[in-house]
Amino acid sequence: MLLLLLGIIVLHVTLLVLLFVSTIVSQWLVSDEHTADLWQNCTSGTVFRCLTSSTNEWLQSVQAMMILSIIFSVLSLFLFFCQLFTLTKGGRFYITGIFQILAGLCVMSGAAIFTVRHMDWHQALENTSYGFAYILAWLAFPLALASGIIYIILRKRE
Repeated sequence: MLLLLLGIIVLHVTLLVLLFVSTIVSQWLVSDEHTADLWQNCTSGTVFRCLTSSTNEWLQSVQAMMILSIIFSVLSLFLFFCQLFTLTKGGRFYITGIFQILAGLCVMSGAAIFTVRHMDWHQALENTSYGFAYILAWLAFPLALASGIIYIILRKRE
């Protein structure tokens, strides 16, 4: 039982790290001399410089969704520890699971909006590909859903 508890906590912390890295790192879009993320655009020609990202409504919604996913996941971890000590024997971790599933849905919504609308933002760039932070965001989505389902199925034992 202790190994199961440790595995669930490691999965949750891993998911939090993925969410933080995918939200913060400037690697959502990558081209030869240009990188872009949710917060800034950087060019690395003769002089390396970073400018603030656009104020498009869709980009702000992606930023909000990624931040909400982090908040829901942190709340879920906090609620898990609270429920671990206060839940009666045989109870399920429904609240923890719901918050974790909400985190997964938020990261999926943010990444999907970015996928659909990123060409509106960087039309002039050629040879643009998705960076590793974008891939980490999509990787965090199924992990958050799986973690949420595990929390809902999990029963408290002594």
